Amino acid sequence: MKVLLYTFRQLFCVKPMQLLGDCHRKISSSKVCYGYVVNEKVKSALKYRQPIVALESTIITHGMPYPQNSRTASDVEEIIVNNGATPATVAVIAGQVHVGLDYDQIEWLAAKAKDCIKVSRRDLPLVTSQGLTGGTTVSGTMLVAHHVGIPVFVTGGIGGVHRGAETSFDVSADLRELGRTPVTVVSSGVKSILDIEKTLEYLETEGVCVAVFGPSCDFPAFFTPSSGYQAPYCIQTAKEAADMIVSHQDLGLQSGILIAVPIPKTTVTGDLGDIIETERCFWESCDPIYPGKSE
Repeated sequence: MKVLLYTFRQLFCVKPMQLLGDCHRKISSSKVCYGYVVNEKVKSALKYRQPIVALESTIITHGMPYPQNSRTASDVEEIIVNNGATPATVAVIAGQVHVGLDYDQIEWLAAKAKDCIKVSRRDLPLVTSQGLTGGTTVSGTMLVAHHVGIPVFVTGGIGGVHRGAETSFDVSADLRELGRTPVTVVSSGVKSILDIEKTLEYLETEGVCVAVFGPSCDFPAFFTPSSGYQAPYCIQTAKEAADMIVSHQDLGLQSGILIAVPIPKTTVTGDLGDIIETERCFWESCDPIYPGKSE
């Protein structure tokens, strides 16, 4: 939870939100959202080209137990609202793709988490056709955000290349989505239990611009600010981030951007080995991994 809240506070303070508004006004276009239920606040922000931040919902349905999941989702939305933007949490409810949830919907989704499906791009046709309910992953949220015209999406951590992928071929759909969907994803890196070196290589192959937000190119690993691997670039101000997003859209690139925001070093205790083991236990307790459905 601290990682999630820090990611939002670190990058989206008041000035970055204003820059995000400028960025959104430049690159948004009016879109008819067939098949989507867009709530009134998000609809108004889209109409008047005000800053919007897309949010995933697997943090609600699969990330942590009730009521912590509901509380975290509400806290994250509050941070965004307090800094001048509109949160747009994406989820599938009874077969309808919702863009923007109210408090009651978040609470209902959080309470029903055990009955929810994890919804990636591949799952959307079946889940919507059968009237099911689920939380959208990074890839599912990126796809929806792009379709309705939201250029920025914030999450805790993205998926990546699993260790042993050279034989298992277990690579998160998040990476492929970053390679084909022009949305900027802001996160605290990838889970340290993944193969971060191969993850960065995969993102390079997919044509994804990767930059660390801060003075160093040291790529973060979710619970730790340093993975030991280097991103190709770093950006040090919100203006640099906004300018990069606008340039990306002006060039008409069809891949995404990944901005990695390290957590503060002061929040880290223990060595990297202990952190990795703790993280492995955490993720396994939250969502047991089984082939093809882990991310």
